[in-house]
Amino acid sequence: MKNSRRNFVKKIGMTGLLAGSIPEILTASASSKSHIQNENEQNLTVLFQGDSITDGNRSRDNDWNHLMGHGYAYLISSRLWYDHPDRIFMFYNRGISGNKISDLEARWQEDAIDLKPDIISILVGINDVHAIINGDTSETSTGFEKTYQQIIDKTGQTLPNSKIVLCEPFVLPAGWVKDNFDTWKEEVEKRQHIVRQLAEVNNTIFIELQEPFNQACKNAPADYWSWDGIHPMPAGHELIAREWVKAMKDELSI
Repeated sequence: MKNSRRNFVKKIGMTGLLAGSIPEILTASASSKSHIQNENEQNLTVLFQGDSITDGNRSRDNDWNHLMGHGYAYLISSRLWYDHPDRIFMFYNRGISGNKISDLEARWQEDAIDLKPDIISILVGINDVHAIINGDTSETSTGFEKTYQQIIDKTGQTLPNSKIVLCEPFVLPAGWVKDNFDTWKEEVEKRQHIVRQLAEVNNTIFIELQEPFNQACKNAPADYWSWDGIHPMPAGHELIAREWVKAMKDELSI
């Protein structure tokens, strides 16, 4: 059984890496946005990148019981794999707990470019804010924007046919964040604005998360969705997964 699972992992991993994938990055206006064009639209490799919210305590081996982590990346991949067994989807989770935008940039070649994904979904920013609040004045919003743009530029130069998805960082008045929420909110909003602007300027997909969480807080308290104001509760991960799938339906042709 162990050998069988190893063979399966090897087989599906090679399928995801070697499957023909030539999606176009569309330069048309929002009114003419279309789904990803692929030589074989059945084959798509999706990479989730970010910090602990994406990491979800994922395993670092080939144990498929934990490989996608226990958060929104797991929920999205599970749903799409289940709903579309006729498609050849391959999902990777390369989120690392504690990462800032500079950490993503440092490992971008190995953990993004080398995987040659058709879709790269990024959710990052909260650790950059945490650093500022802890007194690290080097982690400025200007530096955040510059490094984020460098990642986008490098991706466009080396993987011109890959589609980039920028997820909005978010914060809620819950847990230990609640005591200093105004400061958190101010710094997070700076990076939310940057991510939204980067998506516009670079013609990438933007997935709004702060407002969906704000609306969800009308139905249940903030700590129902995030136990500390940063890391989602299970319902919070489901919210992210639903927003992601909803925003990507046309792009994925699902």
